[in-house]
Amino acid sequence: MTNGIFAKHIGKLAVGAGMTGASIYLLMINFTLAHIEAVSGHVPFDMRPFGYGPAEAATLLEALGVQGRAYYLSHQIALDTLYPLMLTLTLIATICWLGQRMPNGKPVRFGIALSVGSALFDYLENLGIAAMIWSWPEISAPLVYATSSATILKSALTTLAVLLTLLVGFKWTRLPEADVRR
Repeated sequence: MTNGIFAKHIGKLAVGAGMTGASIYLLMINFTLAHIEAVSGHVPFDMRPFGYGPAEAATLLEALGVQGRAYYLSHQIALDTLYPLMLTLTLIATICWLGQRMPNGKPVRFGIALSVGSALFDYLENLGIAAMIWSWPEISAPLVYATSSATILKSALTTLAVLLTLLVGFKWTRLPEADVRR
């Protein structure tokens, strides 16, 4: 799946992107998302893997107030602009690194597609959240449903990408050393 210089450094990329992504995730969970929940008394959009409707979106945005909505944009959305990239780099680099020894490259290609899809839907979710905040108090139901759909798809694709990466890692541990592809 990989060759040359890329093959030599893919593991370093996986570890570096993973450490950066994990740091950003911990910042979001322990600070920005925790602050949004503390201010509003509601779970932030980003942490609702099964989505939300217009009434739930309006309740959260109203409870955030002017300062909370500004904080969501300036802190959470800013961090969540970096996180999908780091998660995708981590997953792709890890799956390519482990996939070097696999005789069948289909799981690697599928894992890459899932990882990229996860990031794209995370960015669509962020755009939707920003649009809801900017248009407050006049948010449209189609915007909420579109953003909620992006949240659901992001959550599903992220889960599948991580599970597939773990499966490739498990299969990698079962391959004999002689199966190293060049």
